[in-house]
Amino acid sequence: MFSAEQSCWFVRKVVCWRAVASIAWAVLLLPPITAVFVILSRFSLLHPIQTISECLSFLTSASAIFSFILLCGVIIMVGFLNLEYYTVIPTIACSKIALLGQLLHPRQCVNSLAHCIMGIIVAWCCAVTIGGRYEMIGYPVTQSDGTESSPQMCLNEYHLILLLAGAFVGFSHSLLGVIYNMNFVSFHPVQQYKYLRFKGSLTMVVKCSATQALYSVRNFIVVYFFLGYIPKAWICKTLNLHLNSSAHPLDSIAGLLDLSLLYYLWISATFLLFTWHITLLLFRIFVTEVYSFPVQSSFTEDAHQCLPKVLTDKQPVILKFLALQDLALLSQHSPSRRCEVFSLSQPGGHPHNWNAISKECLSLLTDLTQRLIAYHDTVATNGRAKSLSTGSERKTSSETSVTSGTEDLMSPRPTLLMKTPASVFARSIVGGPPQSPLTAPFTPDLDSPFASPALRHLTAPVDQCSPWFGTVQSPHIMRRAPKLWSTSTDSQANGSPLSSPASVPSPKQEPSKPSLLAQFLQNRKEQVKNFLAKRVLIMYLFNKLPEASSQALFADSQAHIWALEGLSYLVQASFSEDQFGVVQTTLPSILSCMLFLQEAVDRHFKLPHASSKPVRSASSMGDSTYKTLRFALRATLKTAIYRITTTFGNHLNAVQMSAEHRKRLQQFLEYKE
Repeated sequence: MFSAEQSCWFVRKVVCWRAVASIAWAVLLLPPITAVFVILSRFSLLHPIQTISECLSFLTSASAIFSFILLCGVIIMVGFLNLEYYTVIPTIACSKIALLGQLLHPRQCVNSLAHCIMGIIVAWCCAVTIGGRYEMIGYPVTQSDGTESSPQMCLNEYHLILLLAGAFVGFSHSLLGVIYNMNFVSFHPVQQYKYLRFKGSLTMVVKCSATQALYSVRNFIVVYFFLGYIPKAWICKTLNLHLNSSAHPLDSIAGLLDLSLLYYLWISATFLLFTWHITLLLFRIFVTEVYSFPVQSSFTEDAHQCLPKVLTDKQPVILKFLALQDLALLSQHSPSRRCEVFSLSQPGGHPHNWNAISKECLSLLTDLTQRLIAYHDTVATNGRAKSLSTGSERKTSSETSVTSGTEDLMSPRPTLLMKTPASVFARSIVGGPPQSPLTAPFTPDLDSPFASPALRHLTAPVDQCSPWFGTVQSPHIMRRAPKLWSTSTDSQANGSPLSSPASVPSPKQEPSKPSLLAQFLQNRKEQVKNFLAKRVLIMYLFNKLPEASSQALFADSQAHIWALEGLSYLVQASFSEDQFGVVQTTLPSILSCMLFLQEAVDRHFKLPHASSKPVRSASSMGDSTYKTLRFALRATLKTAIYRITTTFGNHLNAVQMSAEHRKRLQQFLEYKE
């Protein structure tokens, strides 16, 4: 299931055993749950003592034991599907057509088919438990034709409707799992014992199971009313059964209004969903349990299990999340482990542990900053790529960018593998092959609002964690610079320094007109888009959902929250615990990275639908914490900066940073942010 070979130790030793433990506990909880279902299905107010004796005799019968074995097999299969389909980063569909694609994915079709089969098995066990007219699929009927009586097997529609209801509930559960992200496993913000978490969530599981069962039974009754004759005819033809003409059909209004039938359908669906939800709840509790990674090891063969190495692993994602969670916890509550983070290597005296941890955390924060900038740029341009200007305007703006770039790019700059506006300008200066309008670097027009004089400052040196190399002296420049970070420098990707633009002349190319065929295809494309835009159904399927894009942007922000907490607490503790001053070397980078991220987050919350909190659904087992991760990230980011400024105070005035960041940091020092 996972591709990284070095991370297989974690899957074998931790994840699989936690999944097995959750399945074992679900199986152990199955007998009391089954006993409650037996009592609810056979209870009679008029004969309570007789009901108890019948329940006890049934629980010790062979049919009950066989049904229990089948239920155990279903629980094991559900636990395996939880292990196979779980994710710590939710999949958020940004449009109706994307959600439809998820529902029709072959992997999801297999999952739905498996849930249908398991639903039929559980429904059969429920029919055997209820007994009476629900127990068998067929029953003999004697018909008199005048001279002789010939018994024949007829279809028991009550048993059939219970089996079909189980299949429908299983299929609905599979679809709702995709819609509500039930396979999403979130980490509890408050650390509790497993028993306390299970006890606190038990009431919610019962409520969700009963509510979802009620809606599923309602939908099933509607479907069976219109399409019930199809499975009846197929079952009769397959099993060579007959329809009893004297019995009232159930695919009618009078047949479906049987209160006893509705009650048994509801408690059977509730029993099915409750056992599956309990298995899912136990899996979430066990798999998200805190795991303590060693900070450093004395043996080289165990180095890949240490926290600095685990943080850099990409797969499995659960491993990275648990490592970041452990980092956040050790930075707050473990002074001995913090000393290991601040320690120096022997021999050599290098802070390898701190360098690896801080580098990975800063990389995560920088990646989120770049994503926010790219998203804001896409929204600012309404999702369209900016076309190049016409001949004279492009020539003038190109000469202007060369002049400004020549003045600013002569200073040395660090070599980073980042996509920056400076690299874009350098690529436009250095000669190269002709580029198409969609791949050419962005060159601001003189007449456009992007061509302000402060644009030259984009190429000035900045801190190492900046998502661009140019120092932005005003936040307005950031809002007015779309596509400046969309292209990276070839020389930076190869690790070689930039060449001086003064020594390489800029080739002057005549603007090339697109061919007639390209113009014809472009016009046809626009006509098709305009035609489809006028169709209501097409627009309904392809229109972006209001908050989905923002939620998808912050879908993995739990990792960034832990990175912020870990960095800020470690920096705070370094004020008194860092004997060698290893944290002080990266303090400017940490502050600059956090301030850049805060500026990007603040700009994002000014967009429509970004600041509106979604309504939480209480009738589903789907975890909706990912919908509010952006609010948690914003609060954690501000708290992290305040944690550092409160600890260091005016000492931060000696930290090297840009004037804009120093002004922003002063607001935190004065508690005005």
